[in-house]
Amino acid sequence: MFSSPLQPIDQYRHVGTVTAVSQADPHQLVMLLFDGAIAAVLQARHAIETGDVATKVTTITKAMRIIDEGLKASIESHGDASLGENLSSLYEHMVSRLFLANLHNSDVALAEVGRLLGDLRSAWAGIAPQPVNAHADLHA
Repeated sequence: MFSSPLQPIDQYRHVGTVTAVSQADPHQLVMLLFDGAIAAVLQARHAIETGDVATKVTTITKAMRIIDEGLKASIESHGDASLGENLSSLYEHMVSRLFLANLHNSDVALAEVGRLLGDLRSAWAGIAPQPVNAHADLHA
């Protein structure tokens, strides 16, 4: 019912996140999801290394939710239906690996998911729409 007040640094991060999301186009929103999932996996790896069980559970759960409720939900298949199916299967695999990482404190599984997310993020960044040059018409 009552939430605890955010620490000043957390308030600052929250404002930055809200601002980034409110100003992002759909492509950038997916990039933010990748960034959030990657950050959560890195935090979980550090938590396992330091024995911080509460942070491990929280950050792995966060990564799972971002993948399942964000990235997987954002899949749109315009043309090749198999691409969407394959991507959905890959996301399911990542969530499964995160579950096992949480259960067994497996840095190997977290590293695997981190690599997969990084590869997908790089590919997604490579297909970013080019910004429209508003000044191009002025010089014609």
